[in-house]
Amino acid sequence: MARPLIGITTYVTPAKWGAWELEAALIPVDYVRAVERAGGRALLVPPSEDGVEETLQALDGLLFSGGSDLDPDLYDQEPHDETSGVHEQRDRAELALLEAALQRDMPVLAICRGSQVLNVARGGDLVQHLPDVVGDEKHKHTPGSYADHDVTVEDGTRLASLLGDRAPVKSHHHQGIGRIGEGLRIAAHAEDGTVEAVEDPGRRFAVGVLWHPEAGDDARLFEELVREAEHYRAARND
Repeated sequence: MARPLIGITTYVTPAKWGAWELEAALIPVDYVRAVERAGGRALLVPPSEDGVEETLQALDGLLFSGGSDLDPDLYDQEPHDETSGVHEQRDRAELALLEAALQRDMPVLAICRGSQVLNVARGGDLVQHLPDVVGDEKHKHTPGSYADHDVTVEDGTRLASLLGDRAPVKSHHHQGIGRIGEGLRIAAHAEDGTVEAVEDPGRRFAVGVLWHPEAGDDARLFEELVREAEHYRAARND
């Protein structure tokens, strides 16, 4: 049986390889490896507002990857001095892709920035600079390195059924989830109160985590995404 096809959203950013230095659609390969170790087949999805339906028709599940800050205008805030790297095309494309995927009840795992896209798509907002709230930079203490900490998982959530009541995670974010979007519930939080995960209990599988599971050894989130993608494909084929 063919493996479920999991689309992974990509960055569009300048990159250099060999003699070339060009704008490229790329992601860290950890995302691809995590999906394929879990039994899926990864398909990279560059940001585009065109062809959303054609893209989703080809996929069995979606992984929204990390990346730069979302445009604060999407959730009716003025930009914070620390908000940077906004890519409006990626924001618009991923919001359109996510909305269409949720309408289809396609399985979705949203990681770091992806969890913020999920919350904003449902009408929530973001904390633009967490140190203003928690008083330190423990969630992103060193640029380019992950911060290790634990999260407490809420009882009765889909996340708890996968990870238990507590899990070690790797974080690299200076923004966080503020007002929770419609239909979502908090699934995990850090010791300092930061919301670390949200999920939509009304969907087949729609989970957003603010940490980076692809950078660790715990494959359970990816295995569940692939398992739900198999069920989604079987139901669609029927």
